[in-house]
Amino acid sequence: MKTKAVRLYGKDDLRLEEFELPQMKEDEILAKVVSDDICMSTYKAAHAGTEHKRVPNDVAENPTIIGHEFAGEIVKVGSKWKDEFKPGDKFSIQPAINYEGGPVGILSAPGYSYKYCGGDATFIIIPNEVMEKKCLFHYDGEAFYPASLSEPISCVIGALHAHYHTTPGTYVHTMEIKEGGKLALLAGVGPMGLAMINYVLHREGPVPSLFVVTDIDQSRLDRAAMLYSKEMFAARGIDIRYVNTSEGDPVATLREISGGSGYDDVVVMAPVPAVVEQADAILGFDGCLDFFSGPRNSDFSAKFNFYNVHYESHHIVGTSGGNADDMKEAIDLMAKGMDPAGLITHIGGLNTVIDTSLNLPSIPGGKKMVYTQITMPLTAIAEFEEKGKTNPVYAELDRLCKAHHGLWNAEAEAYLLSHADQL
Repeated sequence: MKTKAVRLYGKDDLRLEEFELPQMKEDEILAKVVSDDICMSTYKAAHAGTEHKRVPNDVAENPTIIGHEFAGEIVKVGSKWKDEFKPGDKFSIQPAINYEGGPVGILSAPGYSYKYCGGDATFIIIPNEVMEKKCLFHYDGEAFYPASLSEPISCVIGALHAHYHTTPGTYVHTMEIKEGGKLALLAGVGPMGLAMINYVLHREGPVPSLFVVTDIDQSRLDRAAMLYSKEMFAARGIDIRYVNTSEGDPVATLREISGGSGYDDVVVMAPVPAVVEQADAILGFDGCLDFFSGPRNSDFSAKFNFYNVHYESHHIVGTSGGNADDMKEAIDLMAKGMDPAGLITHIGGLNTVIDTSLNLPSIPGGKKMVYTQITMPLTAIAEFEEKGKTNPVYAELDRLCKAHHGLWNAEAEAYLLSHADQL
């Protein structure tokens, strides 16, 4: 079977190509990809090439398919897995499979490391290790975009699960954010910050009593407050504050909001030394700082107060993706009504992947959702109305999104997939 895919050949070298997939083995699964969300991690891998820890050294000769936040339908199942999966099943995939025998060892992941398995393709072959590691998930939702976004949601789930707190006088660490504590999310209204806000609102584990979200862009803060309002959080007993830290003394402001005690848990969503140092300065006793957003530079560093490490029990955690349990939690939460559509601001086809992946930071807005079976320019949902003046498909997409408070939705996705040839 032929596939069309965006493949990585080296640093800044992405190519959209059509090629023949090899014959599927009896321990593999042939799948059709429908949606893939373009992630900052893909941007980093595309620019780093073989310097990226998940990219094999031989990609120039054996290119890998990019894209790791994807969903689709199973086409054919090898005999080894016929009792667990069947053709027609919808699926989501956890790329962090933690498989030591992969192309780059334990860090091997679909979307970075595999020749025939990645999200920016029309058809793929899912290798045996994905199923062995329980990282291929059944998905029963109506639309595909939530299944794609289950991967980034799993990343924020994993981050909060990695937090821990100590018990004075013992060596016992209690995992998770502090129940009823004070949580701060710094630089927190980008795509992954919105995912974190959505998860805190809907999670079934510990929740804070105070949740402070900061950014320096008021328009992004306003959009976050519209999507995830104070009233929504109040219904869960959480006092959420959206704070612009572009002026004044952010540390003084944030400590005042905390009542002077500082925060039990602080999550840093941008790899900026000043933001890390701000997080350090607002930690309270036994505070846990979570450095979430991975830097591109291997020598990234920031000042940290080690006096407070010794006397105030400050500590740091960091995660790089979620695990299979986190993905399962994400899918379960979406089955119970958590809709991640607020993360999405742009829609496009497979033809947009190269430019979008290489220039992602310079494209405003949130998540860019790609539908790999269609051709469509990368288009902001906010632009549907204007484009609809000359194209009825965009006009209908605009109507469907406005019916859902301006958000992407299952009806819009289904309409697009059935009318994309008219764009």
